[in-house]
Amino acid sequence: MFGPGWEQGCPSCSYLADHFGGSLVHLANRDVTLAVVSRAPIAQIEAFKQRMGWQFRWVSSFANDFNHDYNASFTKEEMADGKVDYNYEMAEFPAEEAPGASVFYKNDAGEIFHTYSTYARGLDILVGAYNFLDLAPKGRDEDGLAFSMAWVRHHDCYAEGYSVDPKAQYAAPKGAGSSCCSGKHKS
Repeated sequence: MFGPGWEQGCPSCSYLADHFGGSLVHLANRDVTLAVVSRAPIAQIEAFKQRMGWQFRWVSSFANDFNHDYNASFTKEEMADGKVDYNYEMAEFPAEEAPGASVFYKNDAGEIFHTYSTYARGLDILVGAYNFLDLAPKGRDEDGLAFSMAWVRHHDCYAEGYSVDPKAQYAAPKGAGSSCCSGKHKS
């Protein structure tokens, strides 16, 4: 969602995160806590979280292996091999950070168990906007795009008259000093 050295969070992961807020009070009243984990330093996370107006708990795994342990982050060496262990298979992946969700259970003795993980399009169930799009006549309207989420932007980067470039290729999130919300994405 937000890797070390990135200027901002991944647009696709941010699209997913835009759907968390309304659920928080309901989850809390069912003894469930939502926490998001990213490898960026906490200061970068907090600044981006404020920009986006999010209220969910977001922590940093900077300098530890949590994301890697759950196959949602890859080392430069793994990336150089061409295939990484992602979504329960060895596959090509275009970035060092990948979307994923894991569920943990803490029993009365304080023991913690990993009970579930899902990756890639397995996260779609968490995206309420997809459910509305699936009801619309054109559905998600992703056919013909270079990659399925090519149309997604940070919610503060859409502008009136925005249209997607169907040939736009995936681009890894940019490092500090650059932005995916440049003028070309706002028109």
